[in-house]
Amino acid sequence: MTTTPSPNPKAIGPWYFGWNIVAAGSLLTLLTVGMRMSIGPFFLPIAADLGFSRSLLAAIVAVGMLVYGLAMPLAAHLVNLRGTRFVLFTGTAMVVAGAGWTVMARDPASFLLAFGVLLSVGLAFTGPVAVTPVISKWFERQRGMALLFLSTGSMGGMAIMTPVLSLAIDAYGWQRTLAGFAGAFLALALPVALLVVRDDAPEHKDVPPGEGGHRVAIAPAPLAHLPFLRAIRTAPFVMVALGLFACGYSMNLLGTHGMPMLMDHGFDASTSSFGIGLIGAVAILGTLVLGRLADRLPRKNLLAAIYFVRGLGFFALVVAGTHVELYAVSIIGGLVWAGSIALSSAILADVYGVRLVGVLYGWSYVGHQVGGMISSWLGGWGFDTWGTHWPAFGSAGVLLLAAAAVAVRLPSKESLRAPAALVARS
Repeated sequence: MTTTPSPNPKAIGPWYFGWNIVAAGSLLTLLTVGMRMSIGPFFLPIAADLGFSRSLLAAIVAVGMLVYGLAMPLAAHLVNLRGTRFVLFTGTAMVVAGAGWTVMARDPASFLLAFGVLLSVGLAFTGPVAVTPVISKWFERQRGMALLFLSTGSMGGMAIMTPVLSLAIDAYGWQRTLAGFAGAFLALALPVALLVVRDDAPEHKDVPPGEGGHRVAIAPAPLAHLPFLRAIRTAPFVMVALGLFACGYSMNLLGTHGMPMLMDHGFDASTSSFGIGLIGAVAILGTLVLGRLADRLPRKNLLAAIYFVRGLGFFALVVAGTHVELYAVSIIGGLVWAGSIALSSAILADVYGVRLVGVLYGWSYVGHQVGGMISSWLGGWGFDTWGTHWPAFGSAGVLLLAAAAVAVRLPSKESLRAPAALVARS
């Protein structure tokens, strides 16, 4: 099936405008995810300055993690109703207001509302869920690569923001550092929303001309006609959501308890922090490699491989006893640390179309955050109860291997032509 060429220069020019959106979204994601994943440098300075106990501040951080997850489907719904720019503007205002309120807050209730609620909602509104739908609209043939390149922002946030914020807090204090972050975020987010983000994707997107100069039309997503409430009851969505639960469980466990676990196993603080940081640094390269493969190999097989190798890595990380073993595990794990969220989003777009991808991604991400809350709690409680990290890290490995088995059963390109086979019985 062919159609006439699109006259839109955005689609047929020497540089496809959609890549500008990917680049801008990656920078925005670097700041939002970087701040969300870099609470560690702020933790002790805030506790000491405000007189909060560690358990009280940890509870506020946990609430913020849940609020961040719950705000994502709300952001996705608003993207569908009001557009991407509206959500980015709203989220930016919340980030600036939340950061300002957090700097001035002195009691637990105010700090909870400012840092745990308002700032978390703002970061969710300006995070990956806000730009995933618009990128999915602009890309079809290279959608997997575009979404994986977007996730380089998340990996960059892990690798860059933590040391930058640590240095800034040491030099200027946590209040000025947070205020500086808000100013930098405002300076980036407004131009992105005004000048780069465009919901009106060209008709043929990134699909190249075929023979005779005509553009080859891509078949529509098989379940694009389903309403939201029915879509979340279908097998592909449930399977993707289960995988993201395991993803959130493992990622937040490593971020919260990875360094303490390594130190309990005899590594010093610098070696432990370098081992964990190496995962995020290598993940940037891994994301670029996976991006090249995402549109050439079956997405479900690539996603299953990511979960499988990551699951083995959690077992290997617990038993690593030398520096060489630790760094080898970190390098191998870093190659597959990224990609699960981006590939899950691409699979959702393949099955349900771009109309629902943001909303479905947002709701599946709630499971990601719930998994993170459970593992963060289990990591501490399990060690206090049994004196070992095996319950938390072993369960993460098991969940990831189970997620790999589930991912293999996701629909392939061939099964996408038989939509009836994808619908789960209700």
